[in-house]
Amino acid sequence: MAGVLEESYELYREKISLILLFSIPFIIAFAIPMLASLPTYLTAGAIFLRSASIFVNGSISQLSLIVITISTIFSLLFLSFAFVLISMLVKSKRTHSKIGIMAMKNIESYIGKVFLIFLMYTAAIVIVNILGYFVGLSALLTGLVGFVLFALLFYAPSAIVMDDKRIGRAVKDSIRLLFKEPQYFVMWLVLITVIISALDVVCIALFGTVLSKYIVLILNSLLIVPYFVIFQAEAYMDTFRLLRH
Repeated sequence: MAGVLEESYELYREKISLILLFSIPFIIAFAIPMLASLPTYLTAGAIFLRSASIFVNGSISQLSLIVITISTIFSLLFLSFAFVLISMLVKSKRTHSKIGIMAMKNIESYIGKVFLIFLMYTAAIVIVNILGYFVGLSALLTGLVGFVLFALLFYAPSAIVMDDKRIGRAVKDSIRLLFKEPQYFVMWLVLITVIISALDVVCIALFGTVLSKYIVLILNSLLIVPYFVIFQAEAYMDTFRLLRH
């Protein structure tokens, strides 16, 4: 596991200029829900939709539903774009090929597949959130199902970019890798939670509660999330190689 951390950091340090460029879509993706006229709140470097306020305020209008849907789709598209570009830095290093050639050949396919995975995950969360509201367990069910699905799909986007796998095969391999080698997922989850929490605390102390939210959002998008995307790809390559042997 230490090898994955080291390899991720070395690539992160070596390609930091490209990583900063490729991370701009992360900022756009996280900012879209905030810029749209939606019931959102900003915390821990991310934007969250206040789904409860939609139910409390009564039936949602068609216009609001359209705005929410379009904003979500565009946000997921930018997330997919950034994820693929950064993951391809790892693939370029592993395959010793130029990222420009790889991008021209496969980027549209990769983005489309990763986007569909993100979209299916989001749709599942929305459905569970709505069903949970009617049984009075919206927060519990949404959190539980969201975490389980995230864990099961953890390696799927990386599998698509690194090995050009179909969505179904990528999901199956992701589930298999999670149960065979769970330590990488646990390390990823613990590290990103600790780092973002620490950054949040420091920024609140330095800039105050209101301003720190936006600073953490930018730093999270530009510096933290890209590293952990690299970590996912590196962990996938190491884990899948071990399982094949």
